[in-house]
Amino acid sequence: MPTKTTTEMSFEDRIIELENVVAQLESGNLPLEQSLQLAQRGQELAAQCEVLLKNAELKLEELSAARVPEHVQEDLFTDAVDEQ
Repeated sequence: MPTKTTTEMSFEDRIIELENVVAQLESGNLPLEQSLQLAQRGQELAAQCEVLLKNAELKLEELSAARVPEHVQEDLFTDAVDEQ
């Protein structure tokens, strides 16, 4: 089965690959160069997952805002700011 490119990978696929990268690095049985390559791949995957999560969070906020009347949103925002 051909390997998917990063752009074709789902969030879940990225997480699985990231977990595999971490497990390989934690094993300590890799040559230095391979460890460095895997560490770089792990950083790329983690950054991609972070972007996907932030995009999902923004989408959820948009969906919530669209369903909550504006005056309620203002009250929720004011309450959140007051709590800080």
